[in-house]
Amino acid sequence: MKEIRVIQDKIHTIRNQKVMLDFDLAELYQIETKVLKQAVRRNIIRFPPDFMFEMTREEYNSLRSQFVTLKKNNKGKHSKYLPFAFTEQGISMLSSVLRSPIAIEINIAIMRVFVRVRQLKLSNTNLSNELEALKMKYDKHFKSIYEALDYLLAKEEKENVQKERKKIGYKQSQK
Repeated sequence: MKEIRVIQDKIHTIRNQKVMLDFDLAELYQIETKVLKQAVRRNIIRFPPDFMFEMTREEYNSLRSQFVTLKKNNKGKHSKYLPFAFTEQGISMLSSVLRSPIAIEINIAIMRVFVRVRQLKLSNTNLSNELEALKMKYDKHFKSIYEALDYLLAKEEKENVQKERKKIGYKQSQK
């Protein structure tokens, strides 16, 4: 379970895509970032833009300011190269480029995490839709209850005002 949490913490949303960064993947694969990048560059044809992209300086600086953990160990702090961001398909493609037993094992774990994240997103969407449907259904019922309560409150208020009113007219004397 700890392994899943570690991987989930390394998944970021950049350009509206769930991605993992090259230095995080290199750490998981237990290789140097430059080795991972070198393998990718040698096989660049396997990594179209929807599989992998190089982050812009602004994206990277924004990400570093959002996630203090990226500054840990000065990873990438003084790197002259911007990180590669790999989508789920790009990470899957890495398994054909990096063939070590560790890389294969980690890729399988990462794919499982991506599937889990997708399932959680779907279940949250379904839950959200169900709550909205319930709200719509019961709002109609509660609307009539609210109207009845408003009517009763207004009626009670009107009666209270009439009780406080000073009666006008002749007083009958009581003998």
